[in-house]
Amino acid sequence: MTTIESAADRGSADAYYGRRFNPHTLVSNECGGHVCQFVLEGTEEYDAYRIGYINETDKKDWGL
Repeated sequence: MTTIESAADRGSADAYYGRRFNPHTLVSNECGGHVCQFVLEGTEEYDAYRIGYINETDKKDWGL
């Protein structure tokens, strides 16, 4: 499987949309779709997700 969106991108997107901290990447599957692949604490991907999540300063305006 190939990573289609980095952990940093996912962290940034989760923070932007107000989702909880949930370290993961998206990887492509054989059917042309994608699946979430969770990352373990202490890995480079975990750190990248965390940095992307913490450094996201913009938030989605839901218009509520």
